[in-house]
Amino acid sequence: MNILPNIKCSVTECSYNKNVQCDAPMIQVARDGNLNHAQNSDNTKCDTFKPKS
Repeated sequence: MNILPNIKCSVTECSYNKNVQCDAPMIQVARDGNLNHAQNSDNTKCDTFKPKS
């Protein structure tokens, strides 16, 4: 599995979080909710999140 370089993640509840680095094979980011346009980072979300089991 390839680790994406320099992707910081502070969401410790995510199974891809390894020592504050994301080790997901890809990252998918989407607009949050029903927004047509994102104007800042608060309007986005990480769809790659996978809770730890």
